[in-house]
Amino acid sequence: MAARLVQRCCWRHLGAFVSTPSAVPASLLVPAGKVVMARALPQAPFALFHTSSPSSWADGFSVKEQVEDSGNPEHKVIGELIETATSPQELFQLSELHDLNSNQASLIITQLSRLAAEKKLETESILQDERFQQLIGITDDQISQVWNNTLVNLLKSLYSLGVDSSRREMQSVEQEVLWRLRRLTFRQLASLAEFLAVKQGKESKLLNEVIKKLELRWTELEGTRTVVTLMAKVGHISPTLMDRLEDKALELAEQFNLDDIRKITLALAYQNRRCVPLLRALSYHLIQKHPELSLNILMDLIFAYGKLNFHQPQVFQKIATDLHPHISTMTPVEVTRCIRSFALLKWLSLPLSEAIAQYALDNTRQLSVAHLCSIILSFARLNFQPSGSEDFFNMVHEELQDQLDNLEPHLLTDLVWSLCVLQQAKAPYLQRVLAPEFHARIRGDQSLKAQNLRLKLIHINAAAKLESPDYRGPFLPAEMLNVAEPAGEKVTLLQSSLRDALAGVLGSRDNGRFDVRTIYGWQIDAEMVVNNENKPLPLKDFAAPHLLRSEGTKPLPPGARRVAFLRWEFPYFSNRSKDLLGRYVMARRHVQAAGFLVVDVPHYEFLELKLERQRTAYLRDKLSKAMAKEMAR
Repeated sequence: MAARLVQRCCWRHLGAFVSTPSAVPASLLVPAGKVVMARALPQAPFALFHTSSPSSWADGFSVKEQVEDSGNPEHKVIGELIETATSPQELFQLSELHDLNSNQASLIITQLSRLAAEKKLETESILQDERFQQLIGITDDQISQVWNNTLVNLLKSLYSLGVDSSRREMQSVEQEVLWRLRRLTFRQLASLAEFLAVKQGKESKLLNEVIKKLELRWTELEGTRTVVTLMAKVGHISPTLMDRLEDKALELAEQFNLDDIRKITLALAYQNRRCVPLLRALSYHLIQKHPELSLNILMDLIFAYGKLNFHQPQVFQKIATDLHPHISTMTPVEVTRCIRSFALLKWLSLPLSEAIAQYALDNTRQLSVAHLCSIILSFARLNFQPSGSEDFFNMVHEELQDQLDNLEPHLLTDLVWSLCVLQQAKAPYLQRVLAPEFHARIRGDQSLKAQNLRLKLIHINAAAKLESPDYRGPFLPAEMLNVAEPAGEKVTLLQSSLRDALAGVLGSRDNGRFDVRTIYGWQIDAEMVVNNENKPLPLKDFAAPHLLRSEGTKPLPPGARRVAFLRWEFPYFSNRSKDLLGRYVMARRHVQAAGFLVVDVPHYEFLELKLERQRTAYLRDKLSKAMAKEMAR
C-alpha cells in the first residue's frame, strides 16, 4: 500500500511539474539520477517531436503513435528536450541522464543527423563517440519496438551520418525496414524511395523493393508534392512507376503550381520522356493560370521543351515575350542557353533574336568564344540576320580571328559551316577547315559523327567554290566529295507523290534523274534539261559538272536550262511559318549557283492537291513561272 501511494504521489507531482514544459528551463527537467522507465512494452515516439533535413524525412507520425504517446507526460518532456537540443553534446547528455527506450534512442540519432546537416558538423566525431555506440545498441536490442515513421527516419539518419553499411546494427535496421514495407504508408514509402535514390542509386536492393511496393500501390498516391518528387527523383529508375506517375500527374495537372510544372517538365526532359498528353495539359494550365513567369522558370521551361522537341506555339510566344525584358540583365550562359533552346525548337522570335544580337555587341568582353559560337550556330539554324549585321559580324570576326586554332575540330567545322549559311565565311575560315591536314584525320572513319563532319566540309567546299569568287584554295579532293547514302532512310509521302507527278512532266524516264547526289553535298529530288520552248531533253549525253562521274560530255544546247525540283518537307521550315531553316536556304542558294533553275515544291502546297493530274499541272505551272522569271532578268 505504501509503495503504491508513493508511486501515485510521484506521478502526480511530475504531472504538475510538466504541465507547462515550455516555461520551465531544460536544466530543471533533468533529474539528479537516472529515471528508470518501464521498458517491457514498446514505447511510442513523441507527438510534438518533428525533424527535417535536406534529405526530406518522412511525414509526421501516424495517428496511432500520437494517441499512444499523448498519455505519457514524461515521454513528452524527453521528446521536447530532444527537439530543442542545439548540439550533439546536449543529446548525448540526455542519453547519460535517462534510461532510453529504442524509440527515444532512434529520435536522438535522427536529431544528431539533422544537427550535423544543418551546422555542417564532422560526422566522424559523432560516430566515434561511445555514447553514440550505446544509442545504436539500444535501437538494435529493441528494433522491433521502433515505430514505423521513427524507423524510416532512423535508417535515413544512419545513412546520412555515414554509418558503415556492413555493421550488424545497420543491417538489422535495413532488414527491419524491409520486413515492414507492407505496413508503411505510401508517403513513407515515397519519402524512403526519394532518399535512397539520391543516396544509393539504382543499385540499392532496398530501393528496388520499395519501388516494387510503390508500383503496386500507386493508386494510393495523393498530393501534388509526392507526384512531383517521385517523378524527379525516382522515375528514372523505374519506367513502370514513371508511367503511373505520368497518369497521376495528368489527373492532377490543374492543381500544379508554377514550380511543380517546372520540375515535372525538367524531369521529363532529363529522362527523355515525351509524354504528349501531359505536356499539353501542363502547357494549357501554364497559359491559362500563370500570367507572370520568373526568369528561372522561363529558362527551365524553354530548355525542357527544346530537349523534348515539343512544339507549343502559344507557350513559345509567351516565353519569348516574357524573356525579352530580361535579356540585358542575363548572364552569357543564360543568353546562349536561351537562344540554343529556341533554335532546337525552330522558333524564330525576331524581337528576342535582335535583343540577343545587341546583347552580344554590348557585352563582347563578357562573352567567351564558346558563347559566341553558340549564338552564331543558333542564328544560322534559324537563318536569322541581325538588322545591324555589319556591326555584329565585324565584332564576331574580330573576336574569333585569333581563336580559331584553339577550337575543337568539330566546333570549328560547325562554326565555319554556320558562317557559310549566313554568307559570312571569309577566306581564313575556309582555309582552316579545307586544309589537307584538317580533314586527313577523318578519312576512312565510318562513324556517324565523322560522316556528319565530312558532309559539312563538303557544304563548306561548295560555298567556297560557288559563293566565294576571291577564294583560291585549298579545296577538298575529289575522293572526299562522294557522300554515302543514309541507311534506312524512309521515303516520305511528299517524295513519293512528287516522283509520280513528275512522270507526267518528264514524259520519258530518259528525260530526268531522281534523287541526284551532287558534289556539293546536296540532294536534288529530280533533275531535267529543257530547251527554250520548255520541252524536256534526254539527259544522258550532256555533261553534268555537278556529278562526281558524268555520263555524257556534250555541252547544253543554246537556250537550254538545267532544272532542279527541290521538295521542302514540314521539318525544313521554322515552326509555324513558311520560312526555310538556314540549312535549306543554303542548299537552295548552292543549287542555283551551280547553274540550275530551281522549282520549289513545298509540302503545304503540293500535298493539298489530291489528284495526280492536279499535281502534274501544278509542277508544269511552277516550271513555266520559273522560266518566265529567269527570262525576265
